[in-house]
This record gives sequence, C-alpha cells and structure tokens, in this order.
Amino acid sequence: MISLDDMAVFAAVVDHAGFTAAARVLEISTPVVSKRVSSLEAQLGARLLNRTTRRLSLTEAGRVFYQHCRRVVNEARAAEASVAHLQDEPRGLLRVTAPVSVGSTELTRALVGFMRSYPEVEVELDLSDRRVDLADEGFDLSIRLTREPPEQLSARLLTNTQRVVCAAPEYWLKHGHPQEPGDLKNHSCIVYFPNNDFNLWYFDDGAEVQSVPVQGSFKANNATAMVEAAQGGLGVVMLSSVLVGPAIAAGLLEPVLESYSSPSAGIYALYLPNRYLPTKARVFIDYLVDWYAREDLSRC
Repeated sequence: MISLDDMAVFAAVVDHAGFTAAARVLEISTPVVSKRVSSLEAQLGARLLNRTTRRLSLTEAGRVFYQHCRRVVNEARAAEASVAHLQDEPRGLLRVTAPVSVGSTELTRALVGFMRSYPEVEVELDLSDRRVDLADEGFDLSIRLTREPPEQLSARLLTNTQRVVCAAPEYWLKHGHPQEPGDLKNHSCIVYFPNNDFNLWYFDDGAEVQSVPVQGSFKANNATAMVEAAQGGLGVVMLSSVLVGPAIAAGLLEPVLESYSSPSAGIYALYLPNRYLPTKARVFIDYLVDWYAREDLSRC
C-alpha cells in the first residue's frame, strides 16, 4: 500500500512547484523528496512529473494522483486535528458499565454533577451485574465493587467499603439478634447466587478471622433485590455499606455484630491498560475520586 507520508511529499512538491521548496516546508532534504517521488512512480508504474531544468509539470497520471493525494492528506490532517481536539477537552460519547446496585444510585448521582460540569460529554450507562468485556463491547470504563480488581485491567480505587450484616427490625424482633457470628447458622440469610463463595461470610474480631456458612430460602443475583428482600423481612444480608447504608439510615434495616469487621472491598474504575486513555474517561475517573471523597466525608 502507498505510504501516506509519500503522498504528502508528492502533494507538497506540486503545491510548492518544486523539490527544493517542498523540502524546505517539510524540513527534510531535497534528495529525500526526490527519492520519495521516484519511489511512488515505481510503485504506481507511471510517471507523475515531467522534469526539466527549468520547471516541473504534472503528467496526466500525476494530475489524477495529485487530486487523490490532496484529499487523503487533508482528511488525515483533519482526523489528527479531531483527535487532538477530543484529547484537549472532555467531549464525545462516554460508555460506562456498572452493577445495577451501584449504577442506579451513587453512580447516577455522580453522573448528574459530571454532565453539568462537562456538557459536551454524552454518557451511555449500561447497568448489569454480569462480567463485561470492555474491548469486545466497546466500553470506556467499568465501575465495579470488588476486593481484587482483575489483573488484566488497569484499576483506580474510588472508595473503600465495609460489609455490614443487617436485617429489618421486625425480623430481629421475631428471630432475635445474633450475639456472635456462629449464630447466623440458625438464621435465614439472603445470599448471592450463582457464586457459592457468597454463602461463606467472614468475620474478624481482631484476634482471628472466622468463616460462617450461611443459607436461606431467598437467593438473588442482584444486590438491589437482596436489599429489598431484607427490608421486607425475608432474612439477613451481608452487603457493602454503600448498598445498605441508606436503608440503615432510614431505619429500614438494623445492623448487628458491629464489633466484628469483615474483609473490605473497594469500588474501582476499571479500564483497558492503554496509556492513551481518552480525556473524557480520565476526567470522569478524577471526578469520581473527588466525588466519593466528598461522599465519604458526608457519611462521617
């Protein structure tokens, strides 16, 4: 395939009516310009320029080729300028995926402020609890609640969260409060499926970490549904403070076993390991870090 650089050199020779003038504008040597044009003619199998000691003129093939060169070079420069423009200020479509529980609450509130601050950014928010392939599905970012971000992606921590054991006040009135983690074996617990790892709850009393297998009659693959079920009195949940905090503050859920801690998790912004992260994505991540810092202070 013909080199775009060679096409640009040929267009410059025609535009500036000579090899020397073109070399001066392109800041390369005249012999290099001459060699580039000769290489083009060899590739095309056609003479592009009539050369005399006094002047250059285009052949018929040269005139046709020049028209294409000028258009291609102009398009390439316009494309370069457009990308540079996008990198200069946040603008364009930002595609974000997040779990339903986080995306429909805190993330959406953050997006409202972000879009007011950056009106030239359009946002497409996909809420799903499934694992999303950023490259194959064309997402800029994934916001995920996890203890360990996947190694194949770059990750930036937005905030830390603690898991909280809680249930509706009426549930505790009927079944009693657990005094220690092992008591949860006798309670109906709301667990996440299909991942059985969530059926094992961990507690740290400062001296040791103990694991408690739990079970119950209600399972869900969505944290929002689990919170709703717990508020309805179906059982006990152990979820991130980000997810159950509003319900606890409203008196809809009551925490227990608060002297024990659980393995903390973080809300992360995940993205492909690419040093050319679009400005819109980079600025949004920075905005989220600041937003969660303000939210964490307001919860204190």
